[in-house]
Amino acid sequence: MARPRSEDKRQAILAAATQVFAEAGLNAPTARIARAAGVAEGTLFTYFPTKDDLLNQLYLELKGELRALMIPAYPTQAGVREQAHHAWRVYVRWGSTQLDKRRVLAQLGLSERLSEATRAAGMQAFCDLNALLAESVQHGVLGDQPPAFVAAVMGALAETTMDFIVRDPTQAERTSEAGFEAFWNAISKP
Repeated sequence: MARPRSEDKRQAILAAATQVFAEAGLNAPTARIARAAGVAEGTLFTYFPTKDDLLNQLYLELKGELRALMIPAYPTQAGVREQAHHAWRVYVRWGSTQLDKRRVLAQLGLSERLSEATRAAGMQAFCDLNALLAESVQHGVLGDQPPAFVAAVMGALAETTMDFIVRDPTQAERTSEAGFEAFWNAISKP
């Protein structure tokens, strides 16, 4: 009879995978992840039947963590700028303090090993923000840029902002605000 799965072991495997993938990339062997998690490699495969399953679940876990930080205080009744500013602050704070997670999420986002269903689920986690972008474009608030372009500009400027915050954490708030202003000025309709 199989043992019941433990959420603690599952989380230990995901944490170890984050650390190992951040250090060695997504091609790191599962044996190394299992060793870092303190479990047998067979145990890893009890929780994640294939390495692709592990990658897909890790992506969803990281996206879910970010969403969990963003949503509780999300200003749904505020204007577009305030909603975008909230999303920006949370994302930049997370990315500048969770370096391994940020690195791995970026790698996973580029990986061909993620399923389309996983990508869609990851995007669904941010449906409020995606709807805000689409509605803002439709109403002319953001000009006529496609929402995917606006999201890409936000991501690129956020990454740059996070890099500068990591280099000089004493200027974190100032740098975050300057980054947001650059983003907003780049995408908003004059």
